[in-house]
Amino acid sequence: MMEIGLYTLGDIGPEPFSGKTISAHQRIREIIEAAKLAEEAGLDLFGVGEHHRLDYAVSSIPVVLAAIAQVTSRIKLTSATTVLSTVDPVRLFEDFATLDLISDGRAEIISGRGAFIESFPLFGYDTNDYDALFTEHIELFLKLNKHKRVTWNGQFRPPLRNAEIAPRPLQEELPIWVGVGGSSESAARAGRLGVGMAIAMLGGQPERFKPLVDLYRRAGMEAGHPAEQLKVGITGHGYIAKTTQQAKDEYYPYYSNYWSYVNRQRGMGGTISRAHFDQMAAPDTALFVGSPQQIVEKILYQHELFGHTRFMAQIDIGGQPFKKVAEGIELLATQVAPIVRRETSKESIQKVAN
Repeated sequence: MMEIGLYTLGDIGPEPFSGKTISAHQRIREIIEAAKLAEEAGLDLFGVGEHHRLDYAVSSIPVVLAAIAQVTSRIKLTSATTVLSTVDPVRLFEDFATLDLISDGRAEIISGRGAFIESFPLFGYDTNDYDALFTEHIELFLKLNKHKRVTWNGQFRPPLRNAEIAPRPLQEELPIWVGVGGSSESAARAGRLGVGMAIAMLGGQPERFKPLVDLYRRAGMEAGHPAEQLKVGITGHGYIAKTTQQAKDEYYPYYSNYWSYVNRQRGMGGTISRAHFDQMAAPDTALFVGSPQQIVEKILYQHELFGHTRFMAQIDIGGQPFKKVAEGIELLATQVAPIVRRETSKESIQKVAN
């Protein structure tokens, strides 16, 4: 059965109509409330992403997830994503193992190299080591995840000599995924490591991601990992309303606003026209905007392509008021998730029967 969830990056851009920007305090409180609503509505997981900028509210993922753990009891709690290149793997393991104990075994990590690079100079890393840092850090993290005592030597941090790695999580091991945008190298690495692959599918035609999934599974099988260990998740922007037209009309100002300030953060210009947005939100694209039925159809079509077992939507971007986010949570949980779970469960039963 497919897992359905939400994630947020905690952006605090201006609301497009009034131009007002909420405080980081309010944004954090709304993120915690969104996670609580997601659990109450029956969703499976909630993720929080990491940035180190004044226009984002979350830099310390484990702290926010620990707060969420105190107001929830069932929903899985994951990073989305942890910039593994610029965090010490030992500290990261300790933080998430502690979160796992606090949450009674609900902690997970989606790791990535980072689409933004502000954390590199902030923590004293060189962007020239962008890929080498990630490779070393994830390999060390996986070793920490398996062993209580670790001896290790690498390039970017002091060596470990029979070091005690504590505390240990409640789960036997912390589930870890690698976030992948469009890099075949990242997909193959995730497969070789035998970790899950979470694809950030923010637009375009979903078919273009099929080669990444095939490469991931092939690399994993060649490395000797069992097929059931090679899990694929799909993540992307979403907005749900009663009708597809209503969804597009309501979402466009926020979506355009979001990309306007994200592009400025990256030193780029340009806005998204309504005509371009309508093309991006067409039924055959990866942008999850529409009625519950249209969202169901998109998820199930992509499930045919990828065979993924997890879907996570980011529904709170662009300065949306919390009321809109809460409505989206309710629609996703009550009108999308039950149908997707039922249909993917039927398919799993048929495969076993055959």
